[in-house]
Amino acid sequence: MYTGKTEQPCCLCGDPDTAARLDLPPRAVQLMQNGDPIAWRDIVGEVSIHFCQSDWDLVRDLVLNVGVSPLSRCNVAHASFDLREDFEALLNQTREEPDQTELESRLLAQSEEVLDADADALVEERDVVEATVVRWALAEFDLLS
Repeated sequence: MYTGKTEQPCCLCGDPDTAARLDLPPRAVQLMQNGDPIAWRDIVGEVSIHFCQSDWDLVRDLVLNVGVSPLSRCNVAHASFDLREDFEALLNQTREEPDQTELESRLLAQSEEVLDADADALVEERDVVEATVVRWALAEFDLLS
């Protein structure tokens, strides 16, 4: 049984040919379509969402130019994440509920570093989009320090 992350289709249109990926904190599934039934506290590690090239162009423009988060349009069914129960089934032992604060702090610190980088720094546009979406997601839950 393989419980590792696999490539997922575009979370907006379902196209299997993806061009970009964003890694988000587990709480972000609450902001996505169909995310209500997922116990985000049982997610181990980041949640990855993927975009096809045409949707990536749209997401990039929405985030960088318009200032709108794409998460409400993303279908969590197309996201990639690992649940604690999957590991319990594989290892035949019960694990404690993951503490998401360390992961959220790390993702926030990485986002701050990317967004605070000066214009001369070699920061990829994808990293800026990811950092911005991570900040917006954590801000939705009042988790910015």
